[in-house]
Amino acid sequence: MKNDVVEVHVRGVLPTANGCAVFIGNDDKCFVIYVDHSVGAAITMFMRNTPKERPLTHDLIGHIFTGLGVKVERVIINDIKATTYFARLILRTENELGKKILEIDARPSDCIALAVQQKSPIYVTAKVFESVEDMTEVLKRMNQENSEDSSAPEEAGE
Repeated sequence: MKNDVVEVHVRGVLPTANGCAVFIGNDDKCFVIYVDHSVGAAITMFMRNTPKERPLTHDLIGHIFTGLGVKVERVIINDIKATTYFARLILRTENELGKKILEIDARPSDCIALAVQQKSPIYVTAKVFESVEDMTEVLKRMNQENSEDSSAPEEAGE
């Protein structure tokens, strides 16, 4: 892999009023991509290996990939325009006819969900990574607030 990409991981998924904030980054920096509730829930379920009664959309796509012998090779978040991110889903298949790599334009949210589901790497171009605001402290603060809220003893009323 060339040096023009940075490997990142999903660092957290937090609900917002209009969807979910997906924090993506590494030890140096993290940034936020806002996604709708259903994709945020799917990413969270894949991260936690949550069993589901019936397959959801990303499960269905994963099952189709498995049936066709397709693997998510990697995901690359490759551009940002205004507040819209763009990504490429890199798929790989190998069978009796040979090896094939497919590169597909896709929403970053779907790419992230499929990468987490299949435990595939997520990359961001260096250009995008350098241009985004570092949200590491915001994520730390929110995680601290959530852990304090969940571990704080209930106050007794008088």
